[in-house]
Amino acid sequence: MIPNQWYAVLPSKKLKKDRLLSVRRLGLDLVMFRDAAGKPGAVVDRCPHRGVQLSVGKRKGDCVQCPFHGLEFRNDGTCANVPALGRAASGEFPRYNVKAYAVREANGILYVWNGEAAEATSGPLPWFDHHFDASYSWSEIEDLWTSHYSRAIENQLDVVHLPFVHHNTIGRGNRTLVHGPKVIVQDAAVLTSANNEVDVGQRRKPAEECDIKSTYLEFRFPNVWMNHISDRIKVMIYFAPIDEEQTILYIRFYTNATPLRPVNAFMAWVGRFMNRAIERQDRRVVITQRPKPSALRSGERLVPGDRPIVEYRRIRARLQGGAAEG
Repeated sequence: MIPNQWYAVLPSKKLKKDRLLSVRRLGLDLVMFRDAAGKPGAVVDRCPHRGVQLSVGKRKGDCVQCPFHGLEFRNDGTCANVPALGRAASGEFPRYNVKAYAVREANGILYVWNGEAAEATSGPLPWFDHHFDASYSWSEIEDLWTSHYSRAIENQLDVVHLPFVHHNTIGRGNRTLVHGPKVIVQDAAVLTSANNEVDVGQRRKPAEECDIKSTYLEFRFPNVWMNHISDRIKVMIYFAPIDEEQTILYIRFYTNATPLRPVNAFMAWVGRFMNRAIERQDRRVVITQRPKPSALRSGERLVPGDRPIVEYRRIRARLQGGAAEG
């Protein structure tokens, strides 16, 4: 994983106010819960006293209570109570603190900071602020892929695979000749679009002769992606890393194609089935890639049409501090 990044990991609706949620994300076993005010938090799912899972305990006020001996932990990891020490004991028990991870909530998504909570930034979260507003209706599906999240992301930046993997859906037409593609890199974002044609022997255009089309792809680090199909129809995915070999894709279909919200809601509902059909075509292939994680220097023999993937790998390696994997 990339350190010191806000990762979109879970839909907000999954975290109920009075329940504990055991999740594995970023290679970590976490228990997520909301305090009495509804603020989300995440701590390591293991009691430091005797090693049981806190997630099989219960929420008590602002804390998660261990089911074994009743120790209580706030969502910043501090231990608030050790019943065996008695009521006369101090109200702080640093010896029993658990590691906590910073959590923020926005866009119907829970984001977890992959790093020390004290170093978590308060700036904008990875999102597409200028593309989605309250006029949009949307639906969401999720799917588990037995692949590293970097491979799933690269697949969504891959314009070469369309006529083969999606030959009977979004890649219809046998447009196997890949012009460019043009790629724009700005801050921690990658923009590109397919510029493919049926191959009748014409010259392949280099990237400088291509444009970013009105239907384009945008990826924002560390793990959110959007297909801007039109100004009124968009598909968004966040790739939640479970560990080095598993990823959950949360896929949303957004539309405000009509002035009638019920009609838009129905279109979004239909869109989820389209998304399912397309992503299952991708999954069948991507889960077979080896090695599991991608890397800037991987030994793969890339073609010019893979430029969006190369740019993704370059930025990823830079954010990792030069690391090749993980």
